[in-house]
Amino acid sequence: MKNEYLNNQALETEALYFDPSGRDITNMRFDENGFAHGNYPKKPKGVELLENGDVVFRIFAPNAKMVEVAGFGGRMSSEKVPMKKGENGLWEVTVSGIPGGFHYHDYFVDGNRVTSDLAPYGYGAFRSVNYFEKPDEGSGFYLLQDVPHGTIRMDYYKSSVTGKFRSCFVYTPPGYETDKDERYPVIYLQHGGGEAETGWIWQGKIHYIMDNLIAQGACRKAIVVMNNGYAFVRSAIENPNMGSIGEVIVHDCVPFIDKKYRTIADRRFRAMAGLSMGAFQTQEVVFRHPDIFANLAMLSGTLQRRYEGDDYTAIFENPEVFKKDFGVFFLSMGSEEKSLIENNLSLAEELRAKGVDVKTFVTPGYHEWEVWRYSIREFLRFAFQ
Repeated sequence: MKNEYLNNQALETEALYFDPSGRDITNMRFDENGFAHGNYPKKPKGVELLENGDVVFRIFAPNAKMVEVAGFGGRMSSEKVPMKKGENGLWEVTVSGIPGGFHYHDYFVDGNRVTSDLAPYGYGAFRSVNYFEKPDEGSGFYLLQDVPHGTIRMDYYKSSVTGKFRSCFVYTPPGYETDKDERYPVIYLQHGGGEAETGWIWQGKIHYIMDNLIAQGACRKAIVVMNNGYAFVRSAIENPNMGSIGEVIVHDCVPFIDKKYRTIADRRFRAMAGLSMGAFQTQEVVFRHPDIFANLAMLSGTLQRRYEGDDYTAIFENPEVFKKDFGVFFLSMGSEEKSLIENNLSLAEELRAKGVDVKTFVTPGYHEWEVWRYSIREFLRFAFQ
């Protein structure tokens, strides 16, 4: 691995902090004036990347009899690896053969799943979970580089659909604050099942991907909006993959974003993209609302002509109508997502034979963030061009 990648700050940045202190608090006491005092010794790294590609895992568990570590499957095996107890209750193991990419992982103390405060935290699988980054030779596009950077904002808006306030994260590109006359296309970007609106920031590194591509002149400047994919109306029985998120985005979020930000408020300059569950949501929202969105990107999602009460067959039957209604139609998959490849590539070929322009992209990997990062980079290269 390249040393400049191993030392990149993005590898240790997490939802709890940008620049970790890596310190502990010991011997806490208060003086006669009530001021706290203590020592701040350096903590060991919970996950350490070695130059030879090995990964060292560490966790404090002084009273444990057995400690193990395991990935979620895919690039990091879900098989539990025993750790060895060292001094001061610190358990450690060195694991070889873990490929590059983003890796959720779990620790098991005497059979109980726990998290470690020595390793970065994120939100996935509907819970707080440890993760780590292992860069490879191609990882520079999603790491923190010395280029002009955009801004991430956290916005609140009231939903007329759910009756509740919602939050969305909004990326604006470099120059947004100074180039007051410029207006921008917008990408509505959805996460996958078990994650939240922060996923494309902490796991996906979308802000770094955008910054780096813009600096290279490889993509158009755009605003990126990230919504939580769960929006349920309590009185209704709703599909857990969809709920009312489409109506929230169309009726609440799009008008909010167009009013607050300097957008190009035109369907041709709006795209929706999502991974896994978010890919399903993308297809449903864009096909239901071609008056709002003209571009879509489905990452690791199954393209369907029909779903429950919706029938989209007619959308593909007339290539001239499709060309008029839609711009970019993008499907991506990991090389190990065999069922998706079989379904999507065969359907894409059928549509191309009818004159429908479907762009497909297959990148090495499983149903995980490494695939989705490469996929969104590919989509951004030609979105709105």
